[in-house]
Amino acid sequence: MKISIAADHAGFALKQEVREFIRALGHEVIDLGAFDDCPSDYPDFAELVGKSLIAGESERAVLICGSGVGVNIAANKMPGVRASMCHDTYSAHQGVEHDDMNVLVLGARIIGRALAFELVETYLHAHFAATEERLVRRLNKVRAIEAEFMKAPVNK
Repeated sequence: MKISIAADHAGFALKQEVREFIRALGHEVIDLGAFDDCPSDYPDFAELVGKSLIAGESERAVLICGSGVGVNIAANKMPGVRASMCHDTYSAHQGVEHDDMNVLVLGARIIGRALAFELVETYLHAHFAATEERLVRRLNKVRAIEAEFMKAPVNK
């Protein structure tokens, strides 16, 4: 599977380790940065990951920032992106199996290396249960919301 990965400066060190872990699992990894720990802006990396998914360059992605919150919010602003921050293995597989999650978000300042590896492996082994009518119905409702509101103007 092709997996894109990106992180801001706060997630850089963990991204480096997770990238190599994903490769060791036999997946192709597209590293979209950051490429050092100099201060950077998390929305830039969320956008790169979203564009990679939209273009079909990757099938899934991993995004990392300090807490996970910033990249999670930014990624979900893009059509077709279903990102979720996970700090437990149940959410990492259930998010894929029930909600067709395509971006795993990690908080580098929240979890350690060992848990990150466990979450990534769980996420990558999970598959959407596309034969279950209730799950497909719910995903289609999410897509309908996305179609209706993604281009709507935002009230400030």
